[in-house]
Amino acid sequence: MSEVFKALTLDLDDTLWPVWPTIARAEQQVHQWLQAHAPRTAAHFDVAALRQVRHVVGQAHPEQAHDLAWLRQTSLVWALREAGDDEALAPAAFEVFMAERQRVVLYPDALAALQALSARWPLFALTNGNADLARIGLADYFVGGLSAKVFGQGKPAPAIFHAACELLQLAPHQVLHVGDDWALDIEGACGAGLAAAWVCRPGHPTKPADASARPWFEGADLADLVRALGAG
Repeated sequence: MSEVFKALTLDLDDTLWPVWPTIARAEQQVHQWLQAHAPRTAAHFDVAALRQVRHVVGQAHPEQAHDLAWLRQTSLVWALREAGDDEALAPAAFEVFMAERQRVVLYPDALAALQALSARWPLFALTNGNADLARIGLADYFVGGLSAKVFGQGKPAPAIFHAACELLQLAPHQVLHVGDDWALDIEGACGAGLAAAWVCRPGHPTKPADASARPWFEGADLADLVRALGAG
């Protein structure tokens, strides 16, 4: 069955690395930077309060939900202005976040899986997040990628899956999408006509009781997927 796949699209966050420890470190780095460069903002907003600002900005601008960078920068502008600091500091503060956000710690199975899979198929990154594969050091395993920010829509919209297939010059049924999020990755891919591989690591959310999608693969990590594809 795996022989029908001509390429794989891969989710990044929580598929190749755990994202929330990385985000937490990055947010803490931003707050420390604010303490040095915008002390009134740091005093007025702790890390949790800055998250709440971002949540409020997101609710006010649902049309920007696909652009996490815009939401973070806009939130920083709002917080700086509210505290009486220079809002022009927002881009530098955001770059502090982005630099730390790229310092991911791969799951133990991820690198070997990327090596095995990329030796057999073109790999294409498909993400709603703002990870930078070049800065992370993984770009050589991928032939390309598409983010929600660049495309203007995120998963589970069928359009972003179809755009990835077009860039790969393949039909949807020739592509296997690999991801961890049932709604975004599995329902999204299956709804767009791709096959789906669900990587549900221990401790991650389980399948919804009303799940209707039928993934080609379900397993606990990428090593399981490599074996299922006969790429090990």
